[in-house]
Amino acid sequence: MWRLLYLTNYCSLSLFPIMLENPILDLQNVSKIYKSGGRPLKVLDEISFSIAKGSTISITGPSGSGKTTLLGLCAGLDQATSGSVFLNGIQLDALSEDERAAVRNRNIGFIFQNFQLMPTLTALENVMVPMELRGERNIKNVALDLLDKVGLAERSHHYPVQLSGGEQQRVSLARAFVNKPAILFADEPTGNLDAETSEKVEKLLFNLNEENGTTLVIVTHDIELAMRTGRIIRIKGGKITSDDVNAK
Repeated sequence: MWRLLYLTNYCSLSLFPIMLENPILDLQNVSKIYKSGGRPLKVLDEISFSIAKGSTISITGPSGSGKTTLLGLCAGLDQATSGSVFLNGIQLDALSEDERAAVRNRNIGFIFQNFQLMPTLTALENVMVPMELRGERNIKNVALDLLDKVGLAERSHHYPVQLSGGEQQRVSLARAFVNKPAILFADEPTGNLDAETSEKVEKLLFNLNEENGTTLVIVTHDIELAMRTGRIIRIKGGKITSDDVNAK
């Protein structure tokens, strides 16, 4: 499972979606259907948009609207029932699971609402995991530098259970950026944090993102967080209802 996660803006809709030249992420008529009680349940319905490299975008909508499903398809963690997803020019739905895992490992970082840290590893070891999976060497100093940037250098040898929720999310931020991903997906990154801690984590997230030139895609219920991104896509009932440039 851990290998699966690590091997784990610009969009416009109006009436006609603008398809960007050489986007980092491009969805073309993507639908996702599950079986529910023996009947088909369409969670996503003909979703199309493109995201430019280095941009920031948030995906918002009510519970059950398909946000997290959409994020999983964008990241290649799941496959669409129909339509195509292109990441850095690579058609994910044309690849095997191992091939998609390799694409994720080269291109993607993840941040989760519940942190997803390995409990038996220290903060430092958690940050080193993505680099270890890529077979890199001399990685300790790189991981320590990122922990220092998120203010946790002195906590590097603590285990997740010894860290607060905000500290755990800061470790996950360091882990997400350690491979300098082309695109980072954040699923409710402040959903388990109080307001003061959320503000600190958000500031670190956007600072690291700007420093690394990473494309950032956030799924969130938090409108204030969404307003910090350059574009906001709203979905409801599996369809895009609006896609707006955010005049920050």
